[in-house]
Amino acid sequence: MTPLSALALAAAVAPAPDFDAHVETLRKRLPGPGFTIVVQPPFVVVGDEDAATVRKRAVRTVQWAVDRLKAEYFEKDPERILDVWLFRDAESYRRNARAIFGDEPDTPFGYYSARHRALVMNIATGGGTLVHEIVHPFVEANFPGCPAWFNEGLGSLYEQADERDGRIVGLTNWRLAGLQKAIRAGKLGSFEALLGTSTSEFYGDEKGTNYAQARYLLYWLQEEGRLRDFYRRFHKDRATDPTGLATLRAVLGTDDLAAFRKKWERFVLGLRFG
Repeated sequence: MTPLSALALAAAVAPAPDFDAHVETLRKRLPGPGFTIVVQPPFVVVGDEDAATVRKRAVRTVQWAVDRLKAEYFEKDPERILDVWLFRDAESYRRNARAIFGDEPDTPFGYYSARHRALVMNIATGGGTLVHEIVHPFVEANFPGCPAWFNEGLGSLYEQADERDGRIVGLTNWRLAGLQKAIRAGKLGSFEALLGTSTSEFYGDEKGTNYAQARYLLYWLQEEGRLRDFYRRFHKDRATDPTGLATLRAVLGTDDLAAFRKKWERFVLGLRFG
């Protein structure tokens, strides 16, 4: 290897200079000993499990998800460095969310805080929520004005994720049972209604049906090989199609979403999880 190529390789793998300063500032904010910090661009991972476990999560979950999400959808990294806080159990998660951020988490799993530039996780519940939350800062950086239904639909798609032919794919997950129950009861709204929800309307659904319907709409598009095309078209036409409804009709090749919904419901009722 020539000196020039060695230098180029070092530059490619070394953290950018601002990561060094960020880590030094972060060290001063740690609530106590026992934390490990790992630079995993565009994130900095901080955890209170043993150091080897924190490093393994940074590579096997964070880097794995980032690499595949960028290959599938996203051209730009978040503009600012974000911290991924991985707390070892529920007690550590809630105690440190209060101590570091002044937050009282409303979920036992984890959340993304744009205000604090942080993903805050109870990692004892598994890595699914972490991958979900990784989606959000990338959507924020790449898709201005993205509606909640797509932002959360895409995030929740990868709560249960794997790899197929080198590409990230969502698998069936725990949201399926509630969605199937709503379908059988005839209580599921139309896709026009789902895509037309405001942010407050989407998040105001206490039963989580909006999340499940959005997730499994994207799951259907994924299984049909149309999800990446949908994203690219929606992103390109977002100024004229802010809800994605026209894009959905174009990708499906039909204006009759009622007929598509019947087909989709049969598909969903045939799925299994667990």
